[in-house]
Amino acid sequence: MPIEDIKLAWRNVWRHPRRTWLTVAAIAFACLLLVFMLSFQFGSYGTMIDTAVRIRTGHFQIQAQGYQEKQQIRDVVGNPDAVAALLQRMPEVKAQTRRAQAFGLLSSQARTYGALVVGIDPENEQKASSLALLVRKGRFLELDDTNGALIGELLAANLQVGVGDELTLLGQGRDGSVAATVLTVRGIYRSGQDDFDRSAVQMPLATFDTVFSMRGAVHTVVGVCQHLEQIDAVRRAVTGRLPANGGKRLVFLDWQQLMPGLLQGIEMDMISGFIFYLVLIMVVAFSILNTFLMAIFERTREFGVLLAVGTRPGRLMRLVLVESAMMTTVGIALGILLGCAVTLYYQAHGIALSGAAELMRQYGIPGRIHPRLTLLSATAGPAAVLLITVAAAGFPALRLRRLKPVAAMRAA
Repeated sequence: MPIEDIKLAWRNVWRHPRRTWLTVAAIAFACLLLVFMLSFQFGSYGTMIDTAVRIRTGHFQIQAQGYQEKQQIRDVVGNPDAVAALLQRMPEVKAQTRRAQAFGLLSSQARTYGALVVGIDPENEQKASSLALLVRKGRFLELDDTNGALIGELLAANLQVGVGDELTLLGQGRDGSVAATVLTVRGIYRSGQDDFDRSAVQMPLATFDTVFSMRGAVHTVVGVCQHLEQIDAVRRAVTGRLPANGGKRLVFLDWQQLMPGLLQGIEMDMISGFIFYLVLIMVVAFSILNTFLMAIFERTREFGVLLAVGTRPGRLMRLVLVESAMMTTVGIALGILLGCAVTLYYQAHGIALSGAAELMRQYGIPGRIHPRLTLLSATAGPAAVLLITVAAAGFPALRLRRLKPVAAMRAA
């Protein structure tokens, strides 16, 4: 496009400065809101994922192939020391722990319930999970708790037991033998995940190994990364380097494979957020459409004169579209700058959820949510605004093709 037309378009944009600034402000506000809300959404997802996985699954697990689907006690990690040594050499891995689990019957003096019995390493579990922070009554397991048990609040209510009460455990060992012992409740936890609080009991891994005849094997090696984004780097690092494991090879599973329900919940929230953002963008698009319809109506006589002296309709259309692109670009640039500034401030200081902070802390969720500014959150919304507003400006520009010079010059 000739430089003269660009200069002319720029002058036309500022013929009505108040209207131009109102339109630019609307675009800038929409972009600011989109940048901040997308960053807040991504930050809340990170907090949600980290909180959920720190309670149960970790960022990733190494286990025997097929164990995730069938949960068979014989599908074990036969050499957990070798796996632990491999993970210890990776700077991305913040903490790791070992777990073994089996299904069994838990009996109190009043009732009997089926439960998932999990053997945990008390020392490493506190580094790799937030379970110790969720204990509401009693205390977390210690190394010398030979027959201690940590039990979910809902399961404790169903069994009608409290701290200090005894539970009889009956199950089947790895070798087919009867697994039986008596456990003493040391602590009761509440995670906020009802299925977990209703169905799980933790006991020391050493005791689990003896009772269920594990012979040093475990079912999962759980790892937590320094940052969520480092999971893929750990996956690439361990691929092909996991030790041999007898009949079934070892596999690497991340949180998305371990907790598909959480991933589906995030996807549903993203869809609802997308609908809200689309409505916001459409409001801005109609604002642009209204601005340019008014501009064309006001300049109908001017356009008629230009057509009469030989200006082609295509050139007028390009002129109007360039004017639209200029206003939109100024608004988007301003919105991105303001949006990034606001987001970076709250990314550093967090947003305090004062009304629900205490409730969230009870479930291991921080009382402040920190937005997370990324290239995607900073550009996705403004890019959509640019496309839709330019398209909206194209509608009134098409009217110029049907404009007749004589009729246009007679317009009031």
